Amino acid sequence: MTGRNGDDIDDLDDPIETEGDHRGAFGDFGGDGGGFIERTFRERIVLAGLTLTGFTEDDTDAGLDELALLVDTAGADVVDRVTQKRDRPDPATYMGKGKIEELRDVSLALDVDTVVFDDELSPGQQFNLEKLLGRTAIDRTAVILDIFAQNASSQEGKAQVELAQLRYSLPRLRRGKTGKMSQQGGGIGTRQGGGETQLEVDRRRIKRRIHKLEGDLRDIERHRGNQRKAQVRSRLQRVTIVGYTNAGKSTLLNRLTDSGVLVEDRLFATLDATTRRLQLPGGEAVLLTDTVGFVRKLPHQLVKAFTTTLQVASDADLLLHVVDASAADPQAQIDAVRDVLARIDAADVPELLCFNKIDRSDDADRLVKTHPGSVAISALTGEGIDELLLAVGDRLRCLTTVVELLVPYDRGDVMAEVHREGEVLSEAADDDGMRLRARLDDAAASKLRPFVVA
Repeated sequence: MTGRNGDDIDDLDDPIETEGDHRGAFGDFGGDGGGFIERTFRERIVLAGLTLTGFTEDDTDAGLDELALLVDTAGADVVDRVTQKRDRPDPATYMGKGKIEELRDVSLALDVDTVVFDDELSPGQQFNLEKLLGRTAIDRTAVILDIFAQNASSQEGKAQVELAQLRYSLPRLRRGKTGKMSQQGGGIGTRQGGGETQLEVDRRRIKRRIHKLEGDLRDIERHRGNQRKAQVRSRLQRVTIVGYTNAGKSTLLNRLTDSGVLVEDRLFATLDATTRRLQLPGGEAVLLTDTVGFVRKLPHQLVKAFTTTLQVASDADLLLHVVDASAADPQAQIDAVRDVLARIDAADVPELLCFNKIDRSDDADRLVKTHPGSVAISALTGEGIDELLLAVGDRLRCLTTVVELLVPYDRGDVMAEVHREGEVLSEAADDDGMRLRARLDDAAASKLRPFVVA
């Protein structure tokens, strides 16, 4: 049988007859603005998901509910969903033959442009599904990449998103998807060698672009490394806000620091890290950084491409983990964030859970009781913010050590350094100098070791 790309499916029994080219372009790797979606109209989408062994239908529905939000954020409309129970995905077509027939019938009946699958498809699965369905078939990863492409604004963010897109697209290139096909053979004035196809040219071009972007991001990482060294020298402790996408992280940063960061009620509104100075109630100053939101099944291409941005989490002294208390399943969001933190080597960084949006939730008290040491706030109304700041100060002080120092009267420079490096709890005059009790981190305590008496 011949599919819409002109290729034969030889490894599938009784393949389903397909229609011709369809108007959908969601997965054709060439929408406006560098995304994966065609924006000249709102595509009609059917969602597809599997309930695998060890999971329930409720788990599948929750995943598809979130996928529907992602699709809406990307600029398309979900018109139906199809699910199936299986022990494992079919290696060739993800779903079984009968369910693919059902998907095709639903797509024809509802005039669907694209089918979006809730798990990442292999290049082979995507290729086969598009042949059998007669329309574009993509996965959750492509949708998330498209949203990131829409929202990236800084030079670094755009480079990170483009790199992730190219890494995702490279193994999926095929004839008919790479622009006009070239004839075999080369010639004077052409860049193609003898016998080289347009597919090979496009692959080489994408690889060159990947190497260029990787080099650009390495330069940005060196610059960020210099910034981190300057922050370390400033002795200011670093607090990084992490959390599920749309949990209210940017709203909280604005509430705490009046930073004026863009806030929108949409997924992945913030992609670029923003750092502001925050004064805590105890007088300590800290550096507070907002980060990109996480999500279940966050594509590994994005995690890898956003390494420089996400490193602020692994370098932090404290993670302020913001959770949407009004979400349908806050614990699932907590688990998803912690999974990503483990992937970026930030699982061991101390964490303070902060349940946000209590103005929209009746479940905040139960959540706080379930997670001892957590706090409940509304970043929108300001409720609970004072308690949050006190908790942040307490957690940071727990990371320091109380030491006693004896500083000679003629060493005013050391006295100034103690006040600058830590929190002085008490000081009293002694026969040999000033006796101080102070909270110091390990680096400061080591630096002032000659004056430590207890």
